Amino acid sequence: MERIEGVAVGPCAASPYLRPLTLHYRQNGTQKSWDFMKTHDSVAILMFNASQRSLVLVKQFRPAVYAGEVERRFPGSLAAVGQDGPRQLQPALPGSAGVTFELCAGLVDQPGLSLEEVACKEAWEECGYRVAPSDLRQVATYRSGVGLTGSRQTMFYAEVTDAQRCGQGGGLAEEGELIEVVHLPLGGAQAFADDPDIPKTLGVIFGISWFRSQVAPCLGPQ
Repeated sequence: MERIEGVAVGPCAASPYLRPLTLHYRQNGTQKSWDFMKTHDSVAILMFNASQRSLVLVKQFRPAVYAGEVERRFPGSLAAVGQDGPRQLQPALPGSAGVTFELCAGLVDQPGLSLEEVACKEAWEECGYRVAPSDLRQVATYRSGVGLTGSRQTMFYAEVTDAQRCGQGGGLAEEGELIEVVHLPLGGAQAFADDPDIPKTLGVIFGISWFRSQVAPCLGPQ
């Protein structure tokens, strides 16, 4: 996962996932404009494996995180990106700079599927767990990237067991996904969330906090 080579950055000419736009508007009599990205909404699934008393997370390489980390450490690295094709990104960092821990999640980009059905599909593809829509409990719906995308994400909770893990997960190879399933023991979950040196999404931090306040007090002794 972390063997990343030949990194180059170029302009995004077209994408099925996002589209840059500018919103022009008048606010309190003042004309304004704001650049934003049109993208898909998404779902996230916080899974608790009752057999192992662990939270199920995923770990994967995120190109945007990697490029952002290069720019953070070496300001100006992305400034040379122009319209004449990809350029080698120098200096390069090890692939670990772009690896993050996340909740199982996916885009809502298939017409006809409910949010619950999308969540179940992602739980199978990414983590190998068979989950039914009736197994899901909706946790919250919130806005993410409000300054750039304004997209909505809906988080679900599901309790699973080892018996429901019928596949390896790992994502869809045909879509270029390379995902590692991580089982986080409950005893170390809060320290994991609090550690600033562990790269993770806000969803992981919120999910652990919600679980500790809403689910953990109802769990029996180990």
